[in-house]
Amino acid sequence: MRPGGRASSPWVSTRPEKAPGGFETHPTLPSRDHEPRWFQDVYKVQGNERPNPARAPSQARLRTTIMKILIVDDEETARYGMRRTLDIKGRVFEAATLTAARKISAEEKPDLVLLDLNLGGENGFDLLEEIQSQESPPKVIIITAHGSEKVAVDAMKRGAFDYLAKPFDIDELRLIVRNAAQQIELQQENQDLKLELAAVSGSGDLLGVSQSIRQVFGMIEKIAETDVTVLLLGESGVGKELVARELHRRSPRSARPFVTVNCAAIPENLMESELFGHEKGAFTGALQRRTGKFEQAQTGTLFLDEIGDMAVETQAKILRALEERSIERLGGDETIDVDVRIISATNRDLRGMVKQGQFREDLYYRLEVVQVDIPPLRERKEDIPLLESHFRKLFAGKHKRAVPEISPGALARVIQFPFPGNVRQLRNLIERLVVLDSTGRIEEKDLPEEIRFYYPEQGADTSETKMGSFLSMDFRTARESFEIRYLLAKLRENNNNISRTAQAIGVHRQSLQQKMKELGLREHLANEG
Repeated sequence: MRPGGRASSPWVSTRPEKAPGGFETHPTLPSRDHEPRWFQDVYKVQGNERPNPARAPSQARLRTTIMKILIVDDEETARYGMRRTLDIKGRVFEAATLTAARKISAEEKPDLVLLDLNLGGENGFDLLEEIQSQESPPKVIIITAHGSEKVAVDAMKRGAFDYLAKPFDIDELRLIVRNAAQQIELQQENQDLKLELAAVSGSGDLLGVSQSIRQVFGMIEKIAETDVTVLLLGESGVGKELVARELHRRSPRSARPFVTVNCAAIPENLMESELFGHEKGAFTGALQRRTGKFEQAQTGTLFLDEIGDMAVETQAKILRALEERSIERLGGDETIDVDVRIISATNRDLRGMVKQGQFREDLYYRLEVVQVDIPPLRERKEDIPLLESHFRKLFAGKHKRAVPEISPGALARVIQFPFPGNVRQLRNLIERLVVLDSTGRIEEKDLPEEIRFYYPEQGADTSETKMGSFLSMDFRTARESFEIRYLLAKLRENNNNISRTAQAIGVHRQSLQQKMKELGLREHLANEG
């Protein structure tokens, strides 16, 4: 037992006794009628029980979830004692060996595992590592012998939630299990919130509430379960691959491969081999047979990204593969049937390229059975707060940091920026801000200069919007913001010539230079003339 724990009978090592009728009882275990109320609330879930208004909110939430608990211990008495304490009818499972534990874990998918590390000749660490490799692993409470706390601490480093040292008392077991139950419930609530958000706002990085992005979500909903060929149009960074992956995830092919080909990144002389594969000896350096992307995507989805950059010669071969639903490897004569769904994407004007003879018209119509236009981020600014919040949490978790806040002024600057790199640029910006944050709050001064000192083109913004931006700042920040925007506008009017700008605004050149240094406009000082 750890320091500070309440002394109690070493019930785990006490032998059970036979009661009338052949049922086992335990001499040191109290009747459940005498268990603390909170324990009954959390673990004795009864469908008709009315909530207790005096119960703490966290406990009330826990009451609604029936946990599955797996006890893995080779001592029958220990299993009996823990089951007697934690029993929820039909929800507590026992295993004396790793083989039995693996079987129960695979079939029942427990929420919580109580795992003895010393299982006779077996090592509980093996099961712990297997559990931690799962996509959504259960909480694991390690049970170890008294004096083996170092081993238990090592187990916690490997992912265990907590540990108990034998002999331990009932209250200690209850407390640790209750803490685990709270964590499990919290994780489930977070997952539920994510699912709710995805239902109305997209999935993963594909988020938004704007009308334009909702139209994209609507198209995904309509065409995902079909096998129709889809053409995704949009600027770089808008999330074309995200849409393609979402179409695949929701399709009947979701369990099959999703294979991506970046047509702009593969040299023209290698494209045919990349797509269709090659036989051994097909060309110099072809030392063995290689399957191409079409075969790798068999029964799945093939995503042809930047299709507008594909050479006309390769376009003809893609068209043939689509029409005949078969391919031949380079250097081979075997016809290979392929069953793939084609999704393609480009940031180029394919229709214009067709008119100029740069893209095959017949292939264009093959690819454009359904066209989905993905809007740039500057046309859906109302989505930026949702996206930046998602990215802050995402990268805080990735880099094991607390989620920083973002000040209203900083958020206002981010929202007004046009993001030519779209969602990808916003994503990279937020990751940088999270990694560099040292105060727990992102301020305007933390933003890159291109965002801090950005001002909309003349006529691109209304006076009301500009005033709203200023009103979100304190006086000093608003004045500085005005000075920056004013000077940048005047510099632009005078082709960034500092001498002419100083003359235009009626100040000495040295005064303008000093003010630019104060405002951080140092990169413009190179244009003195």
